[in-house]
Order: sequence, then C-alpha cells, then structure tokens
Amino acid sequence: MEPECDKLMMESINKNYVDMDEYPVTTELQNRCVNMIARLFNAPLGDGEAAIGVGTVGSSEAIMLAGLAFKRQWQNKRKAQGLPYDKPNIVTGANVQVCWEKFARYFEVELKEVKLREGYYVMDPEKAVELVDENTICVAAILGSTLTGEFEDVKLLNDLLVEKNKQTGWDTGIHVDAASGGFIAPFLYPELEWDFRLPLVKSINVSGHKYGLVYAGIGWVVWRTKSDLPEELIFHINYLGADQPTFTLNFSKGSSQVIAQYYQLIRLGFEGYRNVMDNCRENMMVLREGLEKTGRFNIVSKENGVPLVAFSLKDNSRHDEFEVAETLRRFGWIVPAYTMPADAEHVTVLRV
Repeated sequence: MEPECDKLMMESINKNYVDMDEYPVTTELQNRCVNMIARLFNAPLGDGEAAIGVGTVGSSEAIMLAGLAFKRQWQNKRKAQGLPYDKPNIVTGANVQVCWEKFARYFEVELKEVKLREGYYVMDPEKAVELVDENTICVAAILGSTLTGEFEDVKLLNDLLVEKNKQTGWDTGIHVDAASGGFIAPFLYPELEWDFRLPLVKSINVSGHKYGLVYAGIGWVVWRTKSDLPEELIFHINYLGADQPTFTLNFSKGSSQVIAQYYQLIRLGFEGYRNVMDNCRENMMVLREGLEKTGRFNIVSKENGVPLVAFSLKDNSRHDEFEVAETLRRFGWIVPAYTMPADAEHVTVLRV
C-alpha cells in the first residue's frame, strides 16, 4: 500500500472501532465502504438508500454472520409453520474453504457437500440443487475457488433453484462466497451475472485483504435487503455512549483496516481497481503460457476467474508436485502443493 495509507493506519492504530460514539468518523467510513461495495455488487438500492452490511476481521467472520442470518430466517419460518427446526443443513461444494466447515460445526448445521470429479473442480449446480431439501438454509456458491481460482456458475444455480422453489414451495436462497472474486469479477468480467442481479442471491462476502488491496484483517458482508438480516441478530448497546447497533462475532477491533479500505476505494476508484486486476490477469497469462511451453505441465485452472495458475506434472514417475514445492522452498519460493478434495483426491496440483 502507499506510504500515505501506511501513515493513516499508524495514526489510527490506537482507535477502537467499537467506540462509535468516541470515533464516529470511523463508523461513517465503514458505512461508506459498505455502500460502495453493495453497489459494486448491484444491490437493489434506491437513490440515497443505505446498504445493509458490516465490516469484519475477514471473510471467515463474514461467512459466519451470513450463515447465522440464513439459519435464523429458516428457523423463524419453520416455527411460524409449526414445523421442526432442529435439523438445518447447508449445501456447498467439497472445494469450499475451511471456514464453511467451521460454520457448520460451530453452529450445528449439517454440511451437505457436492463431491468433485477429475476435470471439474467446483460445485456442480445441478447436483447442488438435488441435495436441497426443506431443511436447507441456503446454498453457498464460491466466486473464486481456493483450489483453482475458478468461478462457480451462480447464474445456473440461481435458475435451477428458482425452478425447484416453484415446484416445492420453498424459498431457498444463495450466499455467494466472493472472498477472492468479489473484487475481481466487477472489473474483469462486468457482464458475468453472479451477484444481486440474481434474485436468489441474498448475501455476499468479500475479503478486503485479498484483492481489495488492504493489509490482513478486513472483510465485508452485505445483504440484498434489510429483510434478509433478522433484526433479532442485531444487538443494541448504550454503555459506550449513544445507542449503538452491533452485529459481529467480535466486539473490539482496530479501526486501521477500515480506514485503509476506504482509502483504497477512493484513491484507486473503479478505473484504478480495473487496472490492477488487468495487470494481475496479464501476469497470470504470461506464467500460464510459459509453463505450457515447457511441455512438462498440465494447466488445471481456467483462464477466466481469479488470476492464478494451478498446474500439475504431466509425468510424476520420478518426481511429484510435493517434491517440486519442497525444492522451490529451498530457494525462498513458497508454491503450495495439495491434493484435491473428495472425490478427486488422486489429483495433486501446484498453485501460483
């Protein structure tokens, strides 16, 4: 980040974000970030209408909050209908980041995973919708898989789920985990429909400390409308001064990352972010083409998606991907090697 932003962060390092009455400007900056991000994701907001969202310490907390909102919405509807509400489940691909497993385990939600297969390393929308039942709180789609950078087909998922909801009378929604892709897709693939343009997308999270271009410690979650965030999940406190609404898993946290995110958004603007993402994609293409020219690697990742290259050895009879990663580490290069999740565990890749 620029020196000016580093200075701003250091000047605010002693400011506790939760002291909204003492540091009201930080709250205002967070609200401005939420509004800009929600509009970037095409939230259905009128002129002057405030977006619904919150800053978090990362996408993991953001996902926990979004998941809790879906769970409570589902429970409230089941209670009103006089139906059991003790066995909620959530549908994801087996390629999800570990925070989804944490959410399911910590908050007692069954995790129903769509298994992968060789050559298809993201959630299959058709198989995902098949797993949806009356106890499904939502389907989680990933915009930028950690494993390959690939964007899942949220548009197809939405269309299939619309039809299933019509047939069953359910109203199962979608959460988009855009931790990596949320600050990429709007700039590189503006025509791609993955966000609030799709009616069943109820909430989206994004990491400010990934392609939001801020140091570690900032994430965001935004909701489609106010009705998608149950009011009973929002706490109101007054012991720090005026009435303060709060919906976070944390309480105290620093203000620096919120200020840094606001700085980046207004300093770079839409053009600036697009230029950065264009440059990342060009770098990815150079590396991809270079690896292909060696004739030694299979490229596993797609050209469209998060600008990364995931690849495997064509011939691993003498050396495997883990040996390559270990050798590179000796020269100071950290290139992770890992196996794919179920049912593609036999596939090993490296990622840059």
